[in-house]
Amino acid sequence: MLKISNLSVTVEDKLILDNLNLEIPKGKKVAIMGPNGSGKSTLSNVISGKFGYNIKKGNIEFEGKDILDCSADDRAAMGIYMAFQYPIEIPGIANSSFLRTAINSIRKKNNLEPVNTRSFLEEINNIANKLGLDKSFLSRDLNTGFSGGEKKKNEILQLLLIKPKFCVLDEIDSGLDIDALKVISKGISEFSSKTNSILIITHYQRLLDYIKPDEVHIFNDGKIIKSGNSDLVKVLEEKGYKEFC
Repeated sequence: MLKISNLSVTVEDKLILDNLNLEIPKGKKVAIMGPNGSGKSTLSNVISGKFGYNIKKGNIEFEGKDILDCSADDRAAMGIYMAFQYPIEIPGIANSSFLRTAINSIRKKNNLEPVNTRSFLEEINNIANKLGLDKSFLSRDLNTGFSGGEKKKNEILQLLLIKPKFCVLDEIDSGLDIDALKVISKGISEFSSKTNSILIITHYQRLLDYIKPDEVHIFNDGKIIKSGNSDLVKVLEEKGYKEFC
């Protein structure tokens, strides 16, 4: 589904990603772990189309199409979704209104009719109930005054509503207590299927205990230095990054 070939990226002349190669097949959950400053978040931002990165060489193909020249909006319409580590607050915009606008924007780019309002409200309420979110949560201003756990749950709510083909989870587990982590993990597991793919970027084993990845890659200095299956997470937890970096 996603193929990264010989990708090198700089920020202010500093090399962040160094000749990176990575393939994420359809139906797979792939985890990337690594120390701070290793390039993990840069990778997620480059995939989603965020500004501020200089692509020195290489390409990113999504379903066989090179997307580096595509805007973030176009990538979202293609089916690429990114759950943020630090979701932003937008006062004055109700959470449910934002989510419906996001869905309709994607539908418009794909020449589809706007979502039926009644169907949307039924679905968003069902998903909110599954995530343990009070109904008032949907009418509150987007992320404004939300706790860290509520913001992350809102990212998963959006994920389950939009139903993208490819999802990047950029440290979605950071700052969560055990109960919130279980809810987030349940939502991600519900989303995961044979028709989509997930890239999980994390520092910790605890999320991967709930969402067992098919592949694990250890990042350092902008490149993959070790790959394996979920057993690699246990080795990393026991020995730390110094064993590989």
